[in-house]
Amino acid sequence: PYLRPWDLREAVHRLLGRPVVEVSSEPRSPMEKPGTLKLLTYNVHGCIGMDGKLSPERIARVIARHAPDIVALQELDVNRPRSGHVNQPELIARKLGMQLLFQPAMRLAVGEYGNALLSRHPMALHTASLLPRLVERPHYQPRAALWAHLDIDGVPLHVINAHLSLWPKERLLQADALLGGEWLGHEACRGPAIVCGDFNAGPDSPVYRRLGRVLFDAQRILDNHR
Repeated sequence: PYLRPWDLREAVHRLLGRPVVEVSSEPRSPMEKPGTLKLLTYNVHGCIGMDGKLSPERIARVIARHAPDIVALQELDVNRPRSGHVNQPELIARKLGMQLLFQPAMRLAVGEYGNALLSRHPMALHTASLLPRLVERPHYQPRAALWAHLDIDGVPLHVINAHLSLWPKERLLQADALLGGEWLGHEACRGPAIVCGDFNAGPDSPVYRRLGRVLFDAQRILDNHR
């Protein structure tokens, strides 16, 4: 009854006479790089894949192939009818053998919806709260962020997982909040810190430039980054 991005991608490949690449579900061997930390951020869209199938187990397999130390997830369901009353973050964390912190951005009549942090290293919650909203737009979807302290083999690390608004004005408000005294500007946020998640903003956006005044983009400073 509707097209998903995967369908459109396949149609374009066929139109151009290119082979349609099948995605393997076989796990990949993690690369051994002593002294490095691998972080994955992933908006899972309620664990519905590009083929329209609902499967938190498949999401866990995709994550496992990359063997991350820390995982920041957005748009997870907990006990909602639309996803079979499954606690998605708990199921994924259990499959991966990782610690879990979950924060709902929305508490509904039945179930919750929000963001999670998973870690192979010890972690403790510092702050989990909703981000500022436009007073004149109360119908916009609530957005949230989650801040955890991690112990990486004796080295402290702050990780903030944030999901920002679709709306530019509200996004800027939320980016300013993350840079302010309750988050990155907090006296407890000293030492290495990572802000990740779904910013709903590209590298040419005002939000990206605003965050870039304080933070380095770990992707763009890499050689041969795609």
